[in-house]
Amino acid sequence: MNSAIAAQLQSARLQSSLPSAMAGAGIAGGAAGRGEISPQIREAAEDFEAMFLSEMFKPMFENLKTDGMFGGGEAEKTYRGMLVQEYGKAMAQSGGIGLADQIAREMLKMQEVQG
Repeated sequence: MNSAIAAQLQSARLQSSLPSAMAGAGIAGGAAGRGEISPQIREAAEDFEAMFLSEMFKPMFENLKTDGMFGGGEAEKTYRGMLVQEYGKAMAQSGGIGLADQIAREMLKMQEVQG
């Protein structure tokens, strides 16, 4: 079987099992039990994923040469850091690497143990 097809099948299996896995982890919430996560937990998890991704992106941008007529300088160093943070936020908000979902599940588990 082609590896791309096998990967798509595996992805489809994971997506179909996600609602039951979420319910088992205590994520099913709300009146209808639609598997919703509270907005505060989701926001905290996405913020953590954004910070993690920003830290992972940082080395990619550190050694870029920007010499030239309009490049370089202290301001560019400042704004490059901000740009990397925004890249991390944008990636986390668009689905990221799945870290926010894992963190949200663990936060819910921790609340169940404490509560």
